[in-house]
Amino acid sequence: MATTRKLKLFNDPIYGFIRIPSTELFQLIAHPYFQRLRRISQMGLSYLVFPGAHHTRFHHALGSMHLMQQAIQVLRYKDVEITDEEANGLLAAILLHDIGHGPFSHAMEHSLVDGIGHEHISLLFMQSLNQQFNGSLTSAIEIFKGTYPKKFLNQLVSSQLDMDRLDYLKRDSFYTGVAEGNINSERLITMLNVVDGELVIEEKGIYSVEKFLIARRFMYWQVYLHKTGIVAEQLLIRVLRRARELSAQDVLIEASDALLYFLKNTVRKDTISHDILLKFSALDDIDILAALKKWQHHDDFVLSTLSKMILHRELLEVKIKKNPIAPQRILKQLKEFALKYNLTEEEARYFVFTGTIANTAYNKDDENINILMGNSKIIDVAKASDHLNLKALSKTVTKYYICYPKKSVS
Repeated sequence: MATTRKLKLFNDPIYGFIRIPSTELFQLIAHPYFQRLRRISQMGLSYLVFPGAHHTRFHHALGSMHLMQQAIQVLRYKDVEITDEEANGLLAAILLHDIGHGPFSHAMEHSLVDGIGHEHISLLFMQSLNQQFNGSLTSAIEIFKGTYPKKFLNQLVSSQLDMDRLDYLKRDSFYTGVAEGNINSERLITMLNVVDGELVIEEKGIYSVEKFLIARRFMYWQVYLHKTGIVAEQLLIRVLRRARELSAQDVLIEASDALLYFLKNTVRKDTISHDILLKFSALDDIDILAALKKWQHHDDFVLSTLSKMILHRELLEVKIKKNPIAPQRILKQLKEFALKYNLTEEEARYFVFTGTIANTAYNKDDENINILMGNSKIIDVAKASDHLNLKALSKTVTKYYICYPKKSVS
């Protein structure tokens, strides 16, 4: 009797059909830890600025894995040795690289857990999955951590020109409709090579790298650091801080069990147990949105007003300046708002605050993007390029913002 083998495919709006090359990878995707990524938005509250930006970490993880398959194929074609075990490790590592993101991605990164980045939580999830999958993710974990002997494998997962960035720039550009961010990821991948165990780009790809770095700069200023997106994210951080503060004072706060746990308990890096990880895996955007819908009716002015601002998109005024904000300007806004709504200065600070944003398109202090020249020399892209802007892109540009309420608060 004939048996048919079904191809496991996902239809992606960016790349078309994405093939899942192994049963184990498909089982990882099917796992509840991974399925949760369908409920974690890729770009936080950016959809308040760009209505199409409703794509999720699930989309991005699959897209990054698809690009990794292409990179493995290209490097093998160029006689770079990647064993089957290493290829599986690469695909699993890139698939799971963002599995530790909390609700609304970066917005919540340090709000629910105390100073723990999503990379560390991703690693904890990978270690938990490794136990469930009988140690088959050991190589993936080593590649993810950068402890695997072949450095270029880690660079494909995490560097200034990795599959993560190649996917999110193209994907975020597509879903926001910001065409300046669109990059030719296929061209860049075709130009990849390995010299002395490190990832390089062949000389013919230099213009594609330039385009990638300039696109990254555009996307940061136009999208990721958009002033409305910043103020929405700050309000979300502050509404959770207020909920935690009230909870500590034994004020009744309604929320899901998972969210209540993280509001009532301080979770630090050295205190994350398997049970806490399970609680974290139960958290997603829906917990936060459901809480905001309840909190908008709370007796506490700060909690209810912040919740309404986010839900109804009645955000704070935000001004971005090249120089630090004068303290007297902050004080003036604080006093006005506190007096108008009979608040303490501490309560008013939830609505009047300052901060900084910084953009470095190419961080030379991090890890270079190296170009393999025709004469076999390896040169940093900023030196190899004749593009004057590329040196400027290596400098960090810092801007300062102040947020304060518009004339009336509902």
